[in-house]
Amino acid sequence: MVVFTQIGEIAEPIPVVLPETKCDALYQLFTSNPNLEGAAVTGKKGISLMMRTRFFQQIGTQYGYNLYMGRPVKLLMNVNALVVDYSEQITDVSVAAMKREEADLYDLVLVTSGERFHGAVSIRRLLLAVADVRAEMASFMNPLTGLPGNRIIDDRLVQVLQQDQFSVLYIDLDQFKSYNDSYGFKMGDDLIQATAGLLREHFGVSEGFLGHIGGDDFIVILNHHQYKQVCEEVISRFEKLKQSFYNEQDWSNQYVIGEGRSGLNRPIPLVSVSIAVVTNLYQRYGNINQIVHEAAGVKKSCKSINGSIICSNDMKVQKVT
Repeated sequence: MVVFTQIGEIAEPIPVVLPETKCDALYQLFTSNPNLEGAAVTGKKGISLMMRTRFFQQIGTQYGYNLYMGRPVKLLMNVNALVVDYSEQITDVSVAAMKREEADLYDLVLVTSGERFHGAVSIRRLLLAVADVRAEMASFMNPLTGLPGNRIIDDRLVQVLQQDQFSVLYIDLDQFKSYNDSYGFKMGDDLIQATAGLLREHFGVSEGFLGHIGGDDFIVILNHHQYKQVCEEVISRFEKLKQSFYNEQDWSNQYVIGEGRSGLNRPIPLVSVSIAVVTNLYQRYGNINQIVHEAAGVKKSCKSINGSIICSNDMKVQKVT
């Protein structure tokens, strides 16, 4: 099944008339096409809409037929119709459509391409398309956190290369394997979900893109370079949040006993957050691989220091805890 994402892809042709077109002609148009919901009205002042229901409501009044028949449709048309560009996202258009006045709620959405009228989308078709988009998106989401997974992440990274400013934040939990070994996978999953919730609070839709690479690895894409303060806030919040995931003894000790690389049990620090940041402040990137390669070096710097830290290719490592 092909899933459309742009509103123009689901637009359908409807009749186009002029503002001076007589209502008699609209009457003939609607009565000869029982399934026609509306017609676009195009003129020098832009694109308006004449919905079938509104037309018959107006001419169906006691004096409406005699008053309007023979007169131009501009007297009845909706000059405040929702008009969107072909490239707008279906989900965004659905939100705009649902914010209309109640009287206009089920009106057609008019679509333009460039400066030309392209077609119209009914609310029924729009809602069905939104359902398809959401179902498709769900298949690309991480099942544990509900955040966008790697396919969507890759698409966003391609898009970010076109931005004048960007910061890509790779966020992961240090010592997470030891936590899983000590407390079990259920508690580990709970910790990942809590971390995802924390990141959602700080990197909502208006603040940037948040994705879940997998396991304890997350990614944030910002369209600016002002990442330092919000990263510090995330780490501060995480340090408080993680206490509820340890028993009193481990929290008091500030370590758990786990198996080290030698195979012997040893004290292992509590879980912490590493945030590796790649920006284009001083360097330009031509493809995703260059960003990923740069991030690998920044991550290595993060892992060289215990505790929650922020490190970036545009500043020195900053240890927060």
